[in-house]
Amino acid sequence: MTMAPAKRHSSIQNYSREHHFALLLCWKIKQGLAKGIAPERIKKYSDWFYLNHLRPHFDAEEKYMYPVLGDNHALVQQALAEHRTLEKLFTGAADAGDSLPFIQDMLEKHIRFEERVLFNEIQQAATADQMQQMEEMHQSDSFEDNTEDAFWD
Repeated sequence: MTMAPAKRHSSIQNYSREHHFALLLCWKIKQGLAKGIAPERIKKYSDWFYLNHLRPHFDAEEKYMYPVLGDNHALVQQALAEHRTLEKLFTGAADAGDSLPFIQDMLEKHIRFEERVLFNEIQQAATADQMQQMEEMHQSDSFEDNTEDAFWD
């Protein structure tokens, strides 16, 4: 039985909002592949998304959220390992046609894990001061997409 995402404390909402846009990336990859779009076009967009949105998001989670539970916590270790795997998938030299399905699948699973399990644990364990720091240190700007090549339309 999967757990539904909990009501998010305002301190964590920006992180969850960014997950929404990352899930849209997964959808865009799926759409592009289903439409037979050249994998290089899809990969160019996904690389842009990684550099401009995912990498800063991972950094914020690792710096402000994960310390609530500590580096030795099993869920934090899982999340960190998934971040490293995703980083390798995005930045590796693998053929775009080969890597895109793995990126889409791994990213979607990672976000579901964070939303359904890890964020709930962090929200329960965090002190009021930690929640305030998470919110203050990670103010999301409004999302700006790169629609230069909207292959998903």
